[in-house]
Amino acid sequence: MQGSLRGNAGPRIRHVVEESAPYETITVDQVTPIIGAEIGGIDLSQPLSNRQQDEVHRALAENCVIFFRDQHITPEQHLAFGRLFGNLHTHPAAPHEPGHPELMVIHADKNSPRANGEGWHSDVSCDLEPPMGSILYIKKCPPKGGDTLFASMYAAYEALSDRMKTYLDGMTAVHDGEQVYRGLYANYGVADKPNYPRAEHPVIRTHPVTKKKALFVNRGFTRFLVGVPRDESEGILNYLYQHMENPLFQCRFRWRENSIAFWDNRCVQHRAMWDYWPHTRSGNRVTIAGDKPY
Repeated sequence: MQGSLRGNAGPRIRHVVEESAPYETITVDQVTPIIGAEIGGIDLSQPLSNRQQDEVHRALAENCVIFFRDQHITPEQHLAFGRLFGNLHTHPAAPHEPGHPELMVIHADKNSPRANGEGWHSDVSCDLEPPMGSILYIKKCPPKGGDTLFASMYAAYEALSDRMKTYLDGMTAVHDGEQVYRGLYANYGVADKPNYPRAEHPVIRTHPVTKKKALFVNRGFTRFLVGVPRDESEGILNYLYQHMENPLFQCRFRWRENSIAFWDNRCVQHRAMWDYWPHTRSGNRVTIAGDKPY
């Protein structure tokens, strides 16, 4: 990569997906050298062979978020695909399809007061064991707009100065769902719970599969850094948020009907654009359970 983040003195982006061995059962077309790939040659409505499963796992690990076009899957097939990657996570607040608590409803139309995921975030990072990943299947799209942006937290971490990495090493932050979720889904008739998840996580987490380091704070859920004065915490977090939202770390996915995005929540943040009012965007999300960040 040629550019730097802060003029000539700034750090260069060092995280680029390396050339890997050829894939045998799928095609992998990178969206950017940093993050994202479209996967072809696979029909998710059909049972996947062990080799296909392995290669989808590998494509996710190498690209952080992967996309599938022209998929026609039932709710049961959507859930079954998610279970290939682990146990399923039930959202602590969002509405779900009747009889399927793991099948989250994603919907915005002309009557919606808001849309899902409008700000940069990592899904449910307030959980003690935040989700490993999310699989979003969009069945109805607006004619224009409604893209989702994804950002690599590997690249964001690697572009930090060595002094900042040293400062953040071993630091933790509190993530809290209370301010996010209370009253959020009232328009769906969802009643509030007595309390919502709250957890303390490392600011820099190590990915359990790739062993790479990634930033793990986000505007949506992170409230403060532990062990420093609140004004210092606010200043550092604001810097990190601005840093990690740099377009150089991102890819942008343009939805079409019957498309799927599958992102690794441990090293990716995302933001859904609500620029399509009064049109409708609708689908379902299956979320895969994760483990405690370290």
